[in-house]
Amino acid sequence: MNPNKTALIAGSTGLVGTALLTLLLDSPVYDKVIAVGRKAPSITHPKLESLVVDFNSENSLQLPCHDVFCCLGTTIVVAGSQEKFREVDHDYPLVLAQQTLAAGASAFYMVSAMGADAGSKIFYNRVKGDTENDIAGLGFQSTYFFRPSMLLGDRSAFRLGEKIGKFLMVGLDFLIPPKYKAVQAKQVAWCMLQEAQTPKTGVTIVENDAILAA
Repeated sequence: MNPNKTALIAGSTGLVGTALLTLLLDSPVYDKVIAVGRKAPSITHPKLESLVVDFNSENSLQLPCHDVFCCLGTTIVVAGSQEKFREVDHDYPLVLAQQTLAAGASAFYMVSAMGADAGSKIFYNRVKGDTENDIAGLGFQSTYFFRPSMLLGDRSAFRLGEKIGKFLMVGLDFLIPPKYKAVQAKQVAWCMLQEAQTPKTGVTIVENDAILAA
């Protein structure tokens, strides 16, 4: 392990990001953690530097760091349109990757989604696939895409459809293959941190069953 490493996390106020931020701050691997986003996390910590940034502003994310953790994401309902959804789930992660790579980052770890496929007829999966493809081509030493199934955890906003989906996924868990089982956001965060300890060179896709087994 390389001491004195800096981690940068985007989306630290979301479901996976909140859990991951805590793990990064507790990890002896990192002596500094930079949290960037449209709003600052509610916690304080001696290792934490919080920056409110504009993802549309040139060079606002060109921050020196070693490892980048991208937990950005929204829904079409919250975003308000397909165009705004693509902006948050594709454009923002891509800008984050481009600018941190330019600043010297060597590894990029991103929460994607099960079924991500640039050729998919499903808009959500197609955007996720486009994002993976565009970031994979940038040239980080290590690039990881984590593809969880339905995320479990306490969200600040109530989503009826999601609540129903979670109820069914949990209730029928014993019938669902590991690749499709619902997964705790904390488990995704844990898997991301573990993979960052001994990163593989090139592009690595971590499917849901591997996340559950981490």
